[in-house]
Amino acid sequence: MEAIKINKNQNSTKKGFTIIEVVLVLAIAGLIFLMVFLALPALQRSQRDTQRKSDIARLKAAYQQYKANNKGGIPNGGAYVAKWNDFMNNYMRAHGEEFKDPTGSDYRISEGAWGFTGGEAGDGLLSINPYNKCGSGTEGRAIYGTGPDSAGNIAVHFKLEAGGIYCVDMNE
Repeated sequence: MEAIKINKNQNSTKKGFTIIEVVLVLAIAGLIFLMVFLALPALQRSQRDTQRKSDIARLKAAYQQYKANNKGGIPNGGAYVAKWNDFMNNYMRAHGEEFKDPTGSDYRISEGAWGFTGGEAGDGLLSINPYNKCGSGTEGRAIYGTGPDSAGNIAVHFKLEAGGIYCVDMNE
């Protein structure tokens, strides 16, 4: 009787992945995770800036409504910043509404030179410039108003986390 020789290599089929295939898949997954991890903070900054812009639009709408109901609005002159802060505290935050920066700090008003916010973007400090208008677009420079038409101009601006300055004309 003749012995039958069986060649194991010919009859067996390999199942599974090689180590190179596994490492390649893990490397690709790692790159995707890294891209998402790097893009997430920029996305969050952008979302907070969008919320700030929405809050300032809300401030403008409330100011326009207040002005219509009170024959002209917040008067210019002495203690101007205090009057705006009172407006935000007594009118914007009325009935338990929150008017806070997305980072959690209360919005407050300061008067200063164009672009001055007293700190970093996201600190809740809004700079107000009476007798001024925003420049071209909402990212432009404030233009100092002169003449009889400038008395009604009010520009409110703040620093964006993503860079630049956002400005809103309160009386337009």
